[in-house]
Amino acid sequence: MALPRWRGSPWQGKLTAAGWGFVGTGAAVLLAAQAMGRRDLLHLAVFLLLVPAAAWISNRLFRPGLKVDRASSPPVVEAGQRAEIHLTVRHSGVLVGRMSMAELLPTALGTGPEFGYPGRTVGADGASRYRYQLLCPRRGLYTLGPVEARSTDVFGVAEQRTRIDAGTQLVVTPAPVPLAASVLSGLRGIEGVIATRMQANPSEDDVMTREYRHGDPMRRVHWAATARHGELMVRQEESATSPEATIILDLRKDAFAASTGHAVPAGEWAPASDEFEWAIRAAVSVAAHLSDLDYTLRLLDVDGSLALSHSSSATEPDAPDYAGRPGLAAVAEGLAAILPRAPEAVNHGQAHATEGFGDLLLDRIEAHGQRGPIVAILGRTSADDARVLAPAAATTERALAVVVTERAGTCRAAVQALRSAGWLAVEATPRTRVDAAWLALTEEVAAW
Repeated sequence: MALPRWRGSPWQGKLTAAGWGFVGTGAAVLLAAQAMGRRDLLHLAVFLLLVPAAAWISNRLFRPGLKVDRASSPPVVEAGQRAEIHLTVRHSGVLVGRMSMAELLPTALGTGPEFGYPGRTVGADGASRYRYQLLCPRRGLYTLGPVEARSTDVFGVAEQRTRIDAGTQLVVTPAPVPLAASVLSGLRGIEGVIATRMQANPSEDDVMTREYRHGDPMRRVHWAATARHGELMVRQEESATSPEATIILDLRKDAFAASTGHAVPAGEWAPASDEFEWAIRAAVSVAAHLSDLDYTLRLLDVDGSLALSHSSSATEPDAPDYAGRPGLAAVAEGLAAILPRAPEAVNHGQAHATEGFGDLLLDRIEAHGQRGPIVAILGRTSADDARVLAPAAATTERALAVVVTERAGTCRAAVQALRSAGWLAVEATPRTRVDAAWLALTEEVAAW
């Protein structure tokens, strides 16, 4: 996916040291011709000045058409891993001599490689191919490129630099941390399916009884119900439903510190605060853990909206849930470029406030109650907001919350409010290990 982002002008031409030598010498000879009245020196001065001008104009008018194709292997990279970048460069028109090229990279990814074009080996299609390794230290949405080509005329008098392409987008997903399985042990549906018994919705199968119909096997006769109703009653088929887990990801901008501590040039991907980056790492770790247990995943913001609908890297931003390995990959990709939202945001063309926990969140949790655990990963949370969220614990078998703050103890009141309502809740800081915070959810007091 190409991005129309240039670092300066797509074409820049200038004179080399030799070119400026021609200009300086021509100016000196011109002054001498005027002082001495020598016509031959005037002709020499004009020649010396015309050479660099002609070289600059020829570079501008007769440069070859260049094209770059860029691909990453793998196409989506996990933070801390390496990607292999493949470049294919080809040209159209007349190419005089060799060109030197450089791949421009974001500051966070280091300095790009330099190479000559055409390469030592040229394919049958006339293209030169290159590859290089790239370490991706942290999550984000990065632009690889553009490739900058540098060439000179045959005399080395004028130089031109050309940005060949607009760059290619590279998605770096957060890396999950392995979590202890004991935190969710004993939950219904831990093996991958649960039985749903929805008596209130007649459109869905349940295990209630119905009247006997011709052809029903006798083994399905419910004798207790038959005795009560005075006629044969049979059990209806029980439907197996994949268990669902809800991850609440706090995206309130005022719930996290504003400073990132990482200065980057304008236009490049900038990470959020350490607290928010910790929350994202925890979210992808929980998602990977629940996916391994065969849970279908739902990600919600604290206002009840779909969390990944606010991500610029999400491939399925409006999906209500995510299942299996493809679903986990979509979640990780959505978390790659998600950032905290300002108090006023726009969702589907309508402005809505994101100041706190909304009724929509509780409604959506209640609608999927008893189908799996709730895991809330929150930023700075007041006791009042915690009390709004607290009743959600009654709708699920297990409710867990991690409140990440800059300093321990800042949100002790919120943690206590959640615990009082049945939540397993702990406080964490960016210095806390994610797996340690997860394991501490089964303890009454955090052990770090």
